[in-house]
Amino acid sequence: MKKAPQVVLPGATIGVLGSGQLGRMFAIAARRMGYRVHTYSPDRDTPTGQIADIEIDAPYEDLDCVRQFANAVDVVTFEFENVPAATAEAAAQCALVRPAGEVLHTTQHRLREKTFLSNHGFPVTRFEPIRQAEELCRVVPEFGPAILKTAGFGYDGKGQYRVNSLAEAEAAWGAMGRQEAVLEAVVDFAAELSVIGVRGAAGDCIFYAPSCNQHVNGILDVSLAPTPFPSRVIRQATEITRGILEQLEVTGVLCVEFFLTRDDDLLVNELAPRPHNSGHLTIDACVTSQFEQQLRSVCGLPLGSAEMLRPAAMANLLGDLWSKGEPDWRAALDLPEVKLHLYGKSEPRPGRKMGHLTATAATARDAEELVRAARSRVARE
Repeated sequence: MKKAPQVVLPGATIGVLGSGQLGRMFAIAARRMGYRVHTYSPDRDTPTGQIADIEIDAPYEDLDCVRQFANAVDVVTFEFENVPAATAEAAAQCALVRPAGEVLHTTQHRLREKTFLSNHGFPVTRFEPIRQAEELCRVVPEFGPAILKTAGFGYDGKGQYRVNSLAEAEAAWGAMGRQEAVLEAVVDFAAELSVIGVRGAAGDCIFYAPSCNQHVNGILDVSLAPTPFPSRVIRQATEITRGILEQLEVTGVLCVEFFLTRDDDLLVNELAPRPHNSGHLTIDACVTSQFEQQLRSVCGLPLGSAEMLRPAAMANLLGDLWSKGEPDWRAALDLPEVKLHLYGKSEPRPGRKMGHLTATAATARDAEELVRAARSRVARE
């Protein structure tokens, strides 16, 4: 007989490892449903800490402090996947941890992630591990144009270099300290899309409508949903996401990022075992946001509906917008279909995610036009 999952009811305390904007939006959802929130990271006055009941600023490597943190909460979850494996293990000695640390171990390391996907039959781009100079010399000429990526701790385009020759590859590998890396073939894709899936503690799954994503300099710029892709593509993307959720035994939220080739074939690009930037529009456009789903899943509660109430688009607000002073938020909010979400970060820097705008409309393309117009209005001349 299958054991019933452990349930953590409202009034309990949720521990969040990490303290950025994803934790902030998760904490807002948790507080609304009557939970207390503690957050742990090496920083203070953080986006999550501004919403949480208690903010602990201590190194992830301080395992005694991690255990004290976990002892004071009922369940621990993650705000980002680059929490060290030892930190997750220490927390699991004292509290329920969802998703399990093994999920982070796989997804926080590009080579482990690609190998997992390939070994389980999921479609991925061609890749080769790079650990020694001899491997670089052997495989680069076979690839042609390629992307050299650090194996661990990369996101938003960081730790990635496009290389077209062995000389460029050697220079890029040197720039990353000759650390373990992954060489990936360049994909001539028609579009980028993502599917956010949620798996409950009992193994039940729900999926959001795929988002069409547009990137600038390796950072997500605009997402919109629902997408105009063929139903076959949407169905396949959802089933691949289901397979990955089940193979990894995720309890929580998982985003699968895809390339769609010009032949309408899907290739998995990256995994994120947590809420994702492309799912921020679910706050304003869906019955249940991705953040509330994360809360429900890690607490063993029934999952909410992922139905989209209205087509929507999301545009990131990067620190570059502050180059001439505080953006003109009133100008964006003159458009009544636009919602503003700011993350409480005090220091705007170029490329830093400071917030986002969401717009809803009759179609996803109309919402995209609206959210782009709103963002252009806020920039000071």
